[in-house]
Amino acid sequence: MSGRVTIGPVKPWPAAAMLLYFGLMIAASVLPRSASAAEPGATTRSEPKRVLVLHSFGREFRPWSEYARSIKAELERQSPWPLDIQEHTLLTARFNNSGPEAPFVEYLRSLYLGSPPDLVLSIGAPAARFVQRYRGQLFLDTPTVLTVVEQRLVNRLDLTDNDVVVSVRNDFMAAFENILQVLPDTKTVAMVIGASQLEKFWIDEVQRELKPLEGRISLVWYSDLAFEDILKRASTLPPHTVLFWGLMSVDAGGIVHEGDIALRRLHEVANVPIFSYQEPFFGGTTVGGPMQLTAETSLKTVDAAMRIFGGEKPASIKYEPIVFGPPRYDWRELRRWGISESNLPPGSEVLFREPSIWERFRWQMALIMSVFLLQAGLISVLLHERRRRQGAEVESRQRLAELAHANRYSAVGELTTSIAHELNQPLGAILTNAETAELMLKGASPDIDEIRLILADIRRDDQRASEVIRRLRSVLKKTPFEITDIELNDTVREAIGLVTAIAGGRRVALSYAPVFADLHVKGDSVQIQQVVLNLIINAMDAVSDADKKKREVSVSTLRAGNQAEIRVGDTGPGIAAGDLAHVFDPFFTTKPQGMGMGLAIVKTIVEAHHGTIAAENLPSGGALFVIRLPISR
Repeated sequence: MSGRVTIGPVKPWPAAAMLLYFGLMIAASVLPRSASAAEPGATTRSEPKRVLVLHSFGREFRPWSEYARSIKAELERQSPWPLDIQEHTLLTARFNNSGPEAPFVEYLRSLYLGSPPDLVLSIGAPAARFVQRYRGQLFLDTPTVLTVVEQRLVNRLDLTDNDVVVSVRNDFMAAFENILQVLPDTKTVAMVIGASQLEKFWIDEVQRELKPLEGRISLVWYSDLAFEDILKRASTLPPHTVLFWGLMSVDAGGIVHEGDIALRRLHEVANVPIFSYQEPFFGGTTVGGPMQLTAETSLKTVDAAMRIFGGEKPASIKYEPIVFGPPRYDWRELRRWGISESNLPPGSEVLFREPSIWERFRWQMALIMSVFLLQAGLISVLLHERRRRQGAEVESRQRLAELAHANRYSAVGELTTSIAHELNQPLGAILTNAETAELMLKGASPDIDEIRLILADIRRDDQRASEVIRRLRSVLKKTPFEITDIELNDTVREAIGLVTAIAGGRRVALSYAPVFADLHVKGDSVQIQQVVLNLIINAMDAVSDADKKKREVSVSTLRAGNQAEIRVGDTGPGIAAGDLAHVFDPFFTTKPQGMGMGLAIVKTIVEAHHGTIAAENLPSGGALFVIRLPISR
């Protein structure tokens, strides 16, 4: 807010202010004059433009201090001339009872005697009134820009042709209607305002302007309270109440409040939102709304100064009063008090919005997303490859099963003699026992106990034949690769049972030495037996041409750490050194009639069981094949 200075009966002036004024006057009398003061009227474009800035309350009193900073910065930016900006403060406007201004007038008169400034800028209504009142004594012919002054406080009767007015218009009705729109349940507005002459003027103006709202809200004035008491009340306000920050230059206790310290202290303790209409108080303390924008006033003020420096007559420079700008709101305060943005009037601007994580770390998030997408693509490719590989493994196992089945048929062909022998023995025994029992039954008094023993023999031989057929069927049947828990000693023993007869027919001594402990592995028992059969048949083929005394094939099992071993050795001529590295290659064979697939299939089956197979020559002669399979338990 801006204000007026009232001259009444002369009252005692504060001692500190008197000392300050007289000290400044003495200093001014001894200061050297500038070159421009020695030669009046000798100003050129190369000489600095002297600008006197007169503050109403002080250089750090908000909101005027912010206007002054903005105006000075814009002057420096736009001016083609060097500038000499000199600032002074009208101290009397600070006090509840203004003192005599004569000492300050005398100080300025002596300071600028003979070298007046090129332009006077008054900031606020008290400074404007001071310049108008003492123009004749101080700056009779100096152009003056009266800025940051509310239009109701402009003394238009005292304006001269050397004056330019940059006024503002405080629309309190708009400010309070904004409060009711943003917070429709508001019932009470606590008015925070000081006790100076200027602030008392605005109390009357606000009450007069807000009469249309008397039925909707009630105003509570804090102008008669010290600021500490205001803070206490602001911390315990009832619901549906807001605070309205007007101006606090000096409180009822006579304490002067510079800057925005008082407002920040209020913000710290207030339990309700704070509103204001001045942009210098916006940003971290007040909610916002329509407000006077510093930049617009500064631009017009500097525009007037530049036009005057350019030679234009002040009387020809006219501006309309500056009204409130579009509503602005502090996102942090909206969030703090739970005010929905849907309540804001159209065209509102929400500032100080905290950036989202995406906005704050855009490049980092983009990089992370790129990595995620790359990983997702890679995982997709790997999953596709895994499915393709699984399909290939299934197909490979099917092919392995088919090839193993064909190999089993080939092996069974070689076991025909052994199988026939295995079946002939129990079948012949059954026939003989049956005939014997029949003859005994024809007798007059058959021996029932003897017949019972014969029948038991028949049953045993039948079971033996059935077991031979079962083994044969298990070897020949076409089944998929099936992993189960098997006991390795029993599995090897069943395989050996299938070739025992053929070994006897070939005069080969076939021995089996199982380890004295269970060997449990995960695998397909039929395919493990096929591996053992293949190795035994190969071993018997290897010793077929050897001396009869050396025709031996030994099979053993043992445990080596966490692995089970099956060892198949023979006493044949062994494997040629150059062939050891190729015995498991497909189509590699040393037999005249061989196809070279037996050992290749053996290796494939073993590796499908996560095992290994190796071949070596024994020092005593012959070959040894070692199968290693992981133990399951």
